[in-house]
Amino acid sequence: MFDPTIIIFLSSGLFLGWSLGANDAANVFGTAVGSRMVSFTTAALICGIFVVLGAFISGAGASQTLGKLGAVNAIGGSFMAALSAGITVYWMTKLGLPVSTSQTIIGSIVGWNLFSDSYTDISSLMQILSTWIICPLLSALIAALLFFLTKIIVRRIGIGLIRFDGYTRLALILAGAFGAYSLGANNISNVVGVFIPVAPFSELNFGWDYRVSSAQQLFLLGGIAIAVGVFTYSKKVMMTVGTELMTLTPLAAWVAVMSHSIVLFLFASEQLESFLANHSLPTIPLVPVSSSQAVVGAVIGIGMLQGGREIHWPRVYGIVRGWAISPILSCLICFLGLYFMQNVFQQEVKQDFNYLISEGVIEKFQKEGIDTSSIQELKGSVFKSSSEVVRSINDKVDLSREQKQIVVNYSLQKRLIVTTENLETIRKNGLSKPQFESLKKFEGQSFDHGWELGDALVLKSSDWLIKGGVKNKLNDRKIKQKLAYIYRILQRRSM
Repeated sequence: MFDPTIIIFLSSGLFLGWSLGANDAANVFGTAVGSRMVSFTTAALICGIFVVLGAFISGAGASQTLGKLGAVNAIGGSFMAALSAGITVYWMTKLGLPVSTSQTIIGSIVGWNLFSDSYTDISSLMQILSTWIICPLLSALIAALLFFLTKIIVRRIGIGLIRFDGYTRLALILAGAFGAYSLGANNISNVVGVFIPVAPFSELNFGWDYRVSSAQQLFLLGGIAIAVGVFTYSKKVMMTVGTELMTLTPLAAWVAVMSHSIVLFLFASEQLESFLANHSLPTIPLVPVSSSQAVVGAVIGIGMLQGGREIHWPRVYGIVRGWAISPILSCLICFLGLYFMQNVFQQEVKQDFNYLISEGVIEKFQKEGIDTSSIQELKGSVFKSSSEVVRSINDKVDLSREQKQIVVNYSLQKRLIVTTENLETIRKNGLSKPQFESLKKFEGQSFDHGWELGDALVLKSSDWLIKGGVKNKLNDRKIKQKLAYIYRILQRRSM
């Protein structure tokens, strides 16, 4: 039965989506509208359509990284995390600054982690933080190279001015459509990523073996919210990006949009990651990168290629200050908001889980290369938070960043019960026949840890085997997603 109160909690995510559309549409069409090659109405219509398509079709890739950084495990906490990010983005939008939505939601998640005493995966955080530097630099390099090559090609072709103007307008529209698709695919995780662990919707089945998962339904709602933000409130920021950073020619505007779109696509495409992995090439991490940083980097790249004199540097410094302030502000708003939600409004903002150091958990630690000789005395200990268990074990043995996350993953205690009812629910979620048949063999059994069920499934079917390595990354991710879904269903149905 659908609970109408879910919409109330989801409203903050929809507000964040609206804020993202109001702010980040400028990164897709701001240069085109600012150079007066495309009208605002045309830009908003195209952007709205393609951002929804990108979110629904390709939104899954970058959303997984947010879950690693911190899995907000109660819908009240998800509400406040999204609301904090949305308030920050809205405030920056009022100031006309193209702020990073990615940075604000990261700040909110860290704020939730601090409030709930949850361990923040430093490796995932550093991976995301690195993109805050890589993204604008990469966009600037691509823009400079693309602008240089495009100018050479245009000169050699020798197109007439009127025809060139028409071609440029068409190119800006096509680039904007690609940019909107990439924006939806990469940044939808910022809008609804914090709601994925609580999965408020049931899977929809439309026949012909076509299914719409709970996450895809969230992506669709978030995409629509972004589109509404584009139509209602994006014009001011479009003019900031389009005119105030630097006066762009129509050709330069096209280059800026294309460079921004390429960068977002690179960090969102599971298909590209699979292609690179299958050809033994280095893969690009699937993380939500800043659309604002990408387009500002592109404009600066074009400006630097021309000597840098036309760039309005004071405006650039103002935008960079906004980028630095926004995650800190979002973190503080989230922390304070969670306090009031829990203590004043009596809402559940976090679920309490136990972290058990059992004999089996210690064996898992040992297989992962952790020295367990000094933690034997903790056998049988139960901890109330992920940070507490990490601190206790780290006092006994020096853990690396990766090992700290391993400690959290293996010690987390979730009672999973395989019943006829939840097997029927899981049957509809796209498991292969061997995968489902192997799960069915455990009907009536219970497990204290998710990894116990995972290990048992591997013994029954090789279809559950996580092989590791670059070439198996996409396949391994799909298996982990299926396991996470199964754990969630088994635990939810057993409560």
